[in-house]
Amino acid sequence: MHIQSMYLKTMIDLLHVKERDNCDDPEGLRSYKSVEHCDKTGRGTQTVVSELNGTLTRTHSSFAYYMLVAFEAGSPFRGLILLLLWPFICALRFLVSEAASVQMLIFISTVGIKETEIEGVGRAVLCKFYLEDMHPHAYQVFLACGRRCVVTSSPRVMVEPFLTEYMKVDLVLGAELHSVKGFCTGLLKGPGVLVGDKKREAVERALQNMPPDLGLGSDPITSSSFLSLCKEGYIVTETQVAAVTQEDYGKPLIFHDGRLARRPTPMVSLFIYLWFPIGLVLSVLRLFSWVLLPVELATPLGAFLGVRVRITGAPPLLLQKENEASSRGSLYVCTHRTLLDPIFLSVGLRRRVAAVTYSLSKVSEMLSPLKTVTLSRRREEDARAIESVLQQGADLVICPEGTTCREPYLLRFSPLFAEMTNDIVPVGMRAGISLFHGTTARGFKGMDPFYFLMNPRPSYTVTILDPLPKEETCASGKSSFNVANDLQKLMGSVMGYQCTNLTRKDKYRILAGNDGLVPASKGTTNILLKRSHSINETSNSHLASESLTMLSSLWFSFCKCFPSKQG
Repeated sequence: MHIQSMYLKTMIDLLHVKERDNCDDPEGLRSYKSVEHCDKTGRGTQTVVSELNGTLTRTHSSFAYYMLVAFEAGSPFRGLILLLLWPFICALRFLVSEAASVQMLIFISTVGIKETEIEGVGRAVLCKFYLEDMHPHAYQVFLACGRRCVVTSSPRVMVEPFLTEYMKVDLVLGAELHSVKGFCTGLLKGPGVLVGDKKREAVERALQNMPPDLGLGSDPITSSSFLSLCKEGYIVTETQVAAVTQEDYGKPLIFHDGRLARRPTPMVSLFIYLWFPIGLVLSVLRLFSWVLLPVELATPLGAFLGVRVRITGAPPLLLQKENEASSRGSLYVCTHRTLLDPIFLSVGLRRRVAAVTYSLSKVSEMLSPLKTVTLSRRREEDARAIESVLQQGADLVICPEGTTCREPYLLRFSPLFAEMTNDIVPVGMRAGISLFHGTTARGFKGMDPFYFLMNPRPSYTVTILDPLPKEETCASGKSSFNVANDLQKLMGSVMGYQCTNLTRKDKYRILAGNDGLVPASKGTTNILLKRSHSINETSNSHLASESLTMLSSLWFSFCKCFPSKQG
């Protein structure tokens, strides 16, 4: 990372030398004060105009954001092309112009992609990475002003969702993508890339020649064209500072999407692509060890392959039930981090348990080492399906949030579980990743377990709480809604998660623009899936047949991960 920052600083310094040589009065441009000296008080009625990269964000390079668009809206292959051409783009910036290098970045990242897809990535993926890169001083000064405008060389459709949602920006001035029938051509409309005098002209047109009260720039040379319009101008000189903390976000970041967990700078991207084939093979071995082996063997083999699992609390198999003669199974109520929650709970219980699922992909159904109960979102049918499993004496795992949440928040609990049984065991889940997220709202869900297991050292912490006492269940006369709400508060306090009233529908509306509903297939019923099986009950010949089927489906899912899919 140090080599990368030195490399970028050298390239920027060389560019500044080139631009200073072409400047009539280079020394006169150094009259702007640092943003640290800007007084934030009394600016509630003032207008501020700011750049984005290197000003509101700590990093000058926008490579990471174009990589995210290429990878998430396009495919991993498109991201690889962008990475391979990055040295050429840097040379283009120095030898030709900044506008030419930005145009090349835009072309590679967007050509052939729907403009709505790019906007979706801007809303669901880029917000997290922009927030984590906010410069604290520029951020505070910018939010202190009442009217806010951002001028940037990046495409407006990429940055506008973040700026309007989290920074409350009134006007975003950026490059306008050219499209044909909704598909980007990789070219730009109008003035093209907003750099140099084009930034000044865009600000003048937008503000109708009314001079802004305050201007924030990244450099006294490259930003001077529009800073000269402002009554006051400041530059960001110190970039090696801690980013804005989550407590200072103007709006909490609860939902975000995308596969990449780390900011894909050039060096990080290089590591990701070098690790990708190794991680894919490793994820297959890790997953199939669970599919083909009993728990007693799969658990130590998973540890040998780098999967870390930490169990806290007493597994209920060591606790004595109140009614020894009861043949009903227990219901494990889990916080939902990834699709693999029930599998790692099985590690803590040292036996396989059935799992309640919804919107599970066909690939995940086929590869599931656990029995599953598929919900239809029709309350009566779902209640009968869950009740039938519990009456058979089988323990069942249910995630009442209805969908995963990556951040330390708990979504609203559905009260259905409280109506099914009084034998409720709360379980808190915490997943640890370093490179890839194992969940998606917009992508191909069949790759979720593989992406999680592709991390070099994926980890899981399973916290098994004491079973709910009868006075905390519906047996005491409490309503199912009160039981669900009280349990959400209990698990939030134990896990350090903040409780919300948000639901699955809210998540999918924000990230994918839909309600997250899956149309029911004809002829399907809410019963234990026949394809799901217990390893101990399966013959060797059947295992061989299932393994061949799984391998073919794995290849199919791997091929499907390259074109972007809605899920």
